[in-house]
Amino acid sequence: PATQNVLLIELNYFTPPRRGPFMSLICVPIIVHDLAPALADAAAARDGGADLVEFRIDESFSGSGDAAEEKLIHELTAQSPLPCIITCRSAKEGGAYDGDEMERVSLYERLVLGSDVVHPPRYLDIELDAYSASANIRQKIDLAVQHPGQVREVSTGLILSLHDFSTRPADLSRRVLKAAAEPAAAVVKIAYRARSLLDSLELLDLPAHLQRPTIALGMGDFGVITRLLAPKFGGFLTFAALRQSSATAPGQPTLSELLNTYRFRQIKPSTSVYGVVGWPVTHSASPIVHNAGFDAVGHDGVYVQMPIAAGEDGEASYASFKGTMLELIDHPHLTFRGCSITLPHKENALRLARAEGWDVEHVAETVGAANTLVIERPEGCAPRIKVTNTDAPALVACLCGVIESLEGKHVAVVGAGGVARAAVAGCIYAGARVTVYNRTLEKAEILAASLRSRIRNAAVTARPLEALLTEPADALVQCTSVGMNGGPDPQGIAAPLEQMKKHSPDLVVMDTVYNPIRTPLLREAERLGLRHLDGVGMFVAQAAMQFDLWTGKRAPLALFERIVRERM
Repeated sequence: PATQNVLLIELNYFTPPRRGPFMSLICVPIIVHDLAPALADAAAARDGGADLVEFRIDESFSGSGDAAEEKLIHELTAQSPLPCIITCRSAKEGGAYDGDEMERVSLYERLVLGSDVVHPPRYLDIELDAYSASANIRQKIDLAVQHPGQVREVSTGLILSLHDFSTRPADLSRRVLKAAAEPAAAVVKIAYRARSLLDSLELLDLPAHLQRPTIALGMGDFGVITRLLAPKFGGFLTFAALRQSSATAPGQPTLSELLNTYRFRQIKPSTSVYGVVGWPVTHSASPIVHNAGFDAVGHDGVYVQMPIAAGEDGEASYASFKGTMLELIDHPHLTFRGCSITLPHKENALRLARAEGWDVEHVAETVGAANTLVIERPEGCAPRIKVTNTDAPALVACLCGVIESLEGKHVAVVGAGGVARAAVAGCIYAGARVTVYNRTLEKAEILAASLRSRIRNAAVTARPLEALLTEPADALVQCTSVGMNGGPDPQGIAAPLEQMKKHSPDLVVMDTVYNPIRTPLLREAERLGLRHLDGVGMFVAQAAMQFDLWTGKRAPLALFERIVRERM
């Protein structure tokens, strides 16, 4: 985007890019109300693997001259089990402090230069706008972080920060350059609500272009990758909440997630990046599964959430997907090597692959949708990119684990969306006759006609949903969102199993929904004594196929399945 290019051009003129290995720090923010709980949280952060803590005092310091308030803050710095940042965040930039500005600055000065101070904070955080407001404020802050004439083993550094909780600031480049040029600044911090993954790429690039150690973070779902990939791009630190309820900014992961799910300490500049692309992707189980798999086989990779917004306008959604994917692929330092693609972008992925001349595997072409992107990056050569669909073979593999062979069998597929399309195509290739049942018959007919045109002699027809009451089948595959947690009908049962059992006593029931594992449909199948398959098997099988394609190593299937079942 033009704004991103302008910013990076300006920064390139400011200082040559700086790249190289750097161990990013982890800081746990703690909202301070009372001494004991704050210190307990700091100790928990230390025990959990954090490097430092940020004491957010803006809810406990009023600036009214209350001696008890100031004593609390002095005790925090004196007793903190980890090096600490003291932050009294202004209400103008998302904090709670709206008292006298000089009182806040004077507190910072006393925390460092007070005659009784033994353990000053490692950093003071103050907003760039507040620092620039007056010469008096600058003088006091500069004195605090330089404290001439005092000898201490560790000095206090200034974090010069700027925040926008609503959007990317229009004057971002000017403000970043101004902060980086301040001689007193030990660290520059930029945090704003990312509007898309493109904003996050801009933020990730900042540490390599600034003269100061830099914290560059995106808030919200689009900004999560900036928090996870800080070590890859030389970010000074990232923030992680001690628990979900104590996050101080939207999109902030927990300390446990950062260290255990995303293996933050193992991320380095060479680490390959993978992700799940869709809208939304916040609750996807894929990051937990694939990152655990990378750890198990020793693969230098990290798998992150990659939300790409989509709306009712199909062309606008495609444009958003295309623009973002091409930026991710072409980014010189991201080392993007592949992704899972979920709703609503599976058809967009196939369309983009055709337009760009990428390799489209036969199964994706037949299904009319791709759920997997693989990027090979041979040394010194252009990337080789292919798309495929692992949903179809995964579903068939699960069914064949119970039925043994689908040859000549009749499979009833409920639904007419992307998952149903993969199910129908896979079953046809396995030799089955397939009937698509859907509440809206027209959609089922369109799906059936489309696959007949793509697969020679395809035995597929369309019927209204109520026809399930009278037509026998060997297997039922449920491909709608009925019964899904968070879906439009979480308690619904997508098919009349009791009536179906009368004419199909050996019916095998499969639900592609895996959250929850035991959907209302599967509970009904169990009650009726019908053989049944939950959606975990299909999810694990398709994820394992993706893993094999990305890493060239066999996926740890038992680990994948255990993780998903424990998580749900």
